[in-house]
Amino acid sequence: MTDEDADSDDFEAVVAEVHERIDPDADERARLEDVARTLLERATAAATDRCAGADVVQVGSTDRGTWISGDRDIDVFVRFPPELDRETLERYGLAVGHETLPEGHEEYAEHPYVKGSHGGFDVDVVPCFRLEDATEIRSAVDRTPFHNEYLEARLTDDLAADVRVAKQFLKGIGAYGSNLRTRGFSGYLTELLVVEYGGFRPLLEAAADWSPPVELDPEDHGRASFGDPLVVIDPTDPERNVAAVCSAENVARLQHYARELLADPRLDPFDPADPEPLSAGDLREHLERRETTPVAVRFSPPDLVDDQLYPQLEKSLEGIVAGLEDHEFDVFRATTFADDAAVIFAELAVTERPAVERHEGPPVHVRPHAEGFYETYADDADAYGPFIDGDRYVVEREREFTSARAFLESDALFGVALGAHVETALAEGYEVLSGEEVTALCAEFGAELTRYFEPTP
Repeated sequence: MTDEDADSDDFEAVVAEVHERIDPDADERARLEDVARTLLERATAAATDRCAGADVVQVGSTDRGTWISGDRDIDVFVRFPPELDRETLERYGLAVGHETLPEGHEEYAEHPYVKGSHGGFDVDVVPCFRLEDATEIRSAVDRTPFHNEYLEARLTDDLAADVRVAKQFLKGIGAYGSNLRTRGFSGYLTELLVVEYGGFRPLLEAAADWSPPVELDPEDHGRASFGDPLVVIDPTDPERNVAAVCSAENVARLQHYARELLADPRLDPFDPADPEPLSAGDLREHLERRETTPVAVRFSPPDLVDDQLYPQLEKSLEGIVAGLEDHEFDVFRATTFADDAAVIFAELAVTERPAVERHEGPPVHVRPHAEGFYETYADDADAYGPFIDGDRYVVEREREFTSARAFLESDALFGVALGAHVETALAEGYEVLSGEEVTALCAEFGAELTRYFEPTP
């Protein structure tokens, strides 16, 4: 047996063990089918009662056989004729949802739907329009039945099994989920990739050699152009990149772990695990070793769902980092996290600056601007200069902030680009932590601090 044959046997043995762990057994499948049948019957009766042209379909992984044991989601889509106006669709959709799930509650995406549970499964009852083509969609949910039809026609039992393994692998490495907190691989994207490459192992072998930007066009639409690191043109809608939300980091993360698993097949990458929370003592040791100074802005987060909160936190992080850099407090690395509190966290190489700063003017030969600069500072008793350095005027003037803390605690913080809701939350009050003071974050954000100070791919 060659080394390659042995590696292949090891890989297949690992995949077989993963299947043992994640594949729903016959009883679980039967329970799902029974619950789904009941829900579809209820929804169909309620929908056709209100609109003769309505119908009901089950969509998503539990319909396509790509769900992992323990995942308890059933998606019921109630399709109404396109001639129905949107207001009526929403009204009918909620009524159908409440009749299907009497204990359910209303939630809102692009339009309202009903969410609840039945028989131990989490259920969404979502209204949409029944259209002939996905390019005619009026909201994102209208696209979902087209995705279902496309994949059902292409997913064999073996490919569906490989999708389940691929999903578990992406969960294990922290790259699964298209929410704006994770910015990873969605279930639909994972299924498309497995179908496109013909299985889990071929997907890993391809990903190991990707050189972004990677562009895949399953139906050869060949029309749209995107600037994302991974492009998978939606087979049902050529104007959409299914992987648009997937970050460069998560594409790289898949590549890293694909190479590792192929080289050394083992179960570890399939097991998601939160790191041990960092203790205050361990954090102090990291700070002493790194000789950097962390600063943190801690505040009460705005009342937003994650998909609204995290883009605002990321925008605010970028703005605050830019503000620190503009004031010459060199940012080594930075991140953000949120739970009951929200935190903008930056590790600084420089936290204290001299009382003066160098301010360069224009070259002397650029007469109008040079004269204006000179006149501005000529009578400034607090400034050193103006003097000539090379061919330009220079002045050394009083620095606005000599410490990062002073900048972060000042109104200048509100002069950087912040998310609108984050800015409002900061205006209501915030706390600045610096140096060892950040150990106060360990109680709530110990795991996040472990990820930061003990990073892995």
